[in-house]
Amino acid sequence: MNFSPDPVKACASPRMAAALLALFAALPAAALGQSNAIDWPERLYNPSPADDDVILPLPCQGAMAFRRVYVPGTQPLDDHAIQIGQDGTGWEYVEHSRPAFVAGSFTSDQDATLRYYLMAKYELSELQYAALTADECPKPSTRKRLPQVSLSWFDAMDASNAYNLWLRKNARDALPEEDATPGFVRLPTEVEWEYAARGGLEVDTSDYRGQRYPMADGLGAHEWYAGAQSSNGRLQLAGLLEPNPLGLHDMLGNASEMMFEPFHLNKLDRQHGQAGGSVVRGGNFLSTAGDIRTSLRREAAYYNDADPQTERVTGMRLVMVAPSITSREQVNELEQAWQSLGRDDATDDDGKDTTLQLASLASSVDDSELQDELNAVEQQLRASNQRQEEARNQAIRASLNLGAFLCTKMQDDGVFFDFLQKNYRMNCEGESPDASCGVRKERLDQQRQRLDGLGSYYASSLIESATLYGRSRIERQVDVFADMLSHNAKLSGLEPYLHTYWEHQRGYLENQRITADAWLKGCKNMAEQ
Repeated sequence: MNFSPDPVKACASPRMAAALLALFAALPAAALGQSNAIDWPERLYNPSPADDDVILPLPCQGAMAFRRVYVPGTQPLDDHAIQIGQDGTGWEYVEHSRPAFVAGSFTSDQDATLRYYLMAKYELSELQYAALTADECPKPSTRKRLPQVSLSWFDAMDASNAYNLWLRKNARDALPEEDATPGFVRLPTEVEWEYAARGGLEVDTSDYRGQRYPMADGLGAHEWYAGAQSSNGRLQLAGLLEPNPLGLHDMLGNASEMMFEPFHLNKLDRQHGQAGGSVVRGGNFLSTAGDIRTSLRREAAYYNDADPQTERVTGMRLVMVAPSITSREQVNELEQAWQSLGRDDATDDDGKDTTLQLASLASSVDDSELQDELNAVEQQLRASNQRQEEARNQAIRASLNLGAFLCTKMQDDGVFFDFLQKNYRMNCEGESPDASCGVRKERLDQQRQRLDGLGSYYASSLIESATLYGRSRIERQVDVFADMLSHNAKLSGLEPYLHTYWEHQRGYLENQRITADAWLKGCKNMAEQ
């Protein structure tokens, strides 16, 4: 028996065929079960391709490019402390600097101590938006590579929903998974957005205090802003300028970008309790150069007088994330992680955890009021312990960073000392000493003193860190910091020195011996590797 691939032709009744045609005409492109093969030219969805881009299919044989945004974390309740916002802008009640926390959704196959979420490499284009929402598939065109603006927050929700439904129906295997649960797209949270806009793990902690991510070629090479030297008052095609350190384009200019959560004002130590309109971040093609800063945020109304609010300068960028609770097995892991949060690492003289003692005491009393007070004290103590543990982990990573850097200095100064010594022996210890031997000897002695001082600093830092933190705590952070270094272009060269420093520190922890000469030799030998 032959089956027609056209459901309209397959209908015996002309009336039924007409009804089906009307039904299909009413469906947006994303609702149609199209092939997920990508037929668009790459320049239309990824004009600046990179090897590690993540490409997801889109309706109408289109595609969208994403970048992985890595975050340190292995356990279900791990998150990463960062500082967002900025002071001194004159808008502290909007942009006040404050601590925040970010976490990844997906387990990394390559970095055991990192997780990640995906962020769209470019702002959603007119072509991509039409593929998700239009009644008919749009004709691919470079002119449609402009960011889609004049969207309401509700339009962004509808487009996200359409894309999620289409991906689940047509490209389920392309979705990243966590615990066998597929991810989904949505607008980013403010913390997700600002962490990525500042450069994530690709930049130093000090860069989070700056107005913008590091721009080696200047603002004009990276972002579109107002003025004849930049946008000239016009929205620009996506991906024409250099990206930020994570490979994301137009994060701080061109089109402003909507966030997922509602707007809050700031107080000195927290965000204000009132939730207002939607949050818009990033500046746009009409923003002055001074307003192109990572902390820039503003409130946009959800509605104008009669309709959902839209702005000709505001578009959207998607993230791909996973649910927080994915299975019954993960619930068990979360419960175990919760129970271990804030428990004492260092027990008292009886070898008992103080927080567990409080919990046991609370359960043994009959006075309900006293029991509530004891439970409250236990929770406060656990929270305090947790804050101390997070601060300690950051301090350990800082000590590892210092140790790795000192090892590089030991290498440089040690190799230079060997060079001076070799030249001194060649020119001054033979039968006919060189006339410059006095100067050579002075330089050699100065370099020896410098190297001795550096070796003493290296040894004292190594010993103090080992004594203060202990092997198990340091060892956990070595792997975390190594993975963080591998994603930082400026600091990735420190990774082998980190492992050399840890080898020296581990040896000291095992035998309590200070072997300064061997440590110097180990760092010097790095030059040969």
